[in-house]
Amino acid sequence: MKLFKIFFLLAVILNSFTISFAEKNDQLTIKISKNLRCVICQGQSIYDSQSEFAVSMKLLIKKKIEEGLSEKEIYEFLIDKYGEWIVYDTGFNRNTFILWALPVLLFFLGGAIILKKLVFRKV
Repeated sequence: MKLFKIFFLLAVILNSFTISFAEKNDQLTIKISKNLRCVICQGQSIYDSQSEFAVSMKLLIKKKIEEGLSEKEIYEFLIDKYGEWIVYDTGFNRNTFILWALPVLLFFLGGAIILKKLVFRKV
């Protein structure tokens, strides 16, 4: 009877780790699928879409997570396969440099124009 209690306790502990691991994987799958654009629906994320492509991508993401790939590795795999367009948040790299730098440049240009108008205006 004592041996049964020990096995039962170990089973409960192991089950709690398994549930925690599964929840973590599901949260990562959701996070990644919300950041990927559906190729079929184009206006929706994979998370929101119910197209066959989106469903297969969710399964692919889940499979890659179970294989032990990190979030970054999954993104790299998908970008290699579908191009950078598939990712909503492309991040900062040399291809997107102008997209990130343009708002800052416009801000400083606007500030310089306003400063010039205020400081050097004719009385």
